[in-house]
Amino acid sequence: MTAATAMRRHGGTKDGGGRQVLVVDDSRVIRKVALRIVEALGFAGREAENGLVALEACRAAMPEAVLLDWNMPVMDGLAFLEELRRLPGGARPKVVFCTTENEVPQIMRALAAGADEYVMKPFDREIIASKFEQVGLIGS
Repeated sequence: MTAATAMRRHGGTKDGGGRQVLVVDDSRVIRKVALRIVEALGFAGREAENGLVALEACRAAMPEAVLLDWNMPVMDGLAFLEELRRLPGGARPKVVFCTTENEVPQIMRALAAGADEYVMKPFDREIIASKFEQVGLIGS
């Protein structure tokens, strides 16, 4: 899936209009669940199946936030985050890791690389809403 296809499919625009969240996960099911959640919270959802596709999407239109899996083929979440933060405007998106990685050293690596928050899978709307509130994406 190209970045433009992902943006069109879920209401995003190439020029970055609207409040967009990029969901990056190699599981199609997780992406669909996460997209429903972020769209219910009032965001336009976009998706990418790995970090490389996500970087292409960010270059096309920088999202306001990224929900990011750690373990993916092609480019994992940590490598994506490090590259994202180097892009022009790449410091702006709030990045929430959503992963099964639960070891403290892994969490510390993600936060040191620029993640804003960390969520353990499985997650639901209340958990995502709470994390979005903590990072200032939605009001209380």
